Amino acid sequence: MKIFSFNIGLLILRVGFSIGLMTHGYEKFLRVINGNFKFSDPLGIGTSLSLILASFGEFIAPIFVIVGWKTRLFSVFPAFTMLVAFTIAHDGDPFSRKEKSLIYFIAFIAIYFTGPGKYSLDKE
Repeated sequence: MKIFSFNIGLLILRVGFSIGLMTHGYEKFLRVINGNFKFSDPLGIGTSLSLILASFGEFIAPIFVIVGWKTRLFSVFPAFTMLVAFTIAHDGDPFSRKEKSLIYFIAFIAIYFTGPGKYSLDKE
């Protein structure tokens, strides 16, 4: 029963946080598809590349985390995106504005270290 609970917990963690983050990344993803690359440039790599990486980290990578394929690899992208959001993009904002990116960062780091669990394509 303990292993079942652990694996269900990992599934809920993966799916819940990934879907939540995808709601933020969907608009960015549509902007990439439509060629509207107006976006901030927190890393100094250009607005287009910043938007592409943010949409990948917030929308594409979470799809792979949900299904549990290469979960550890794909959890790095949302974690890094949220770290940039917390430390750079929202630097100077009140904590209440930055808090959501910190929570997502912690969740995807936890997924990285725990792996996807039994109920995933990787079946770790």
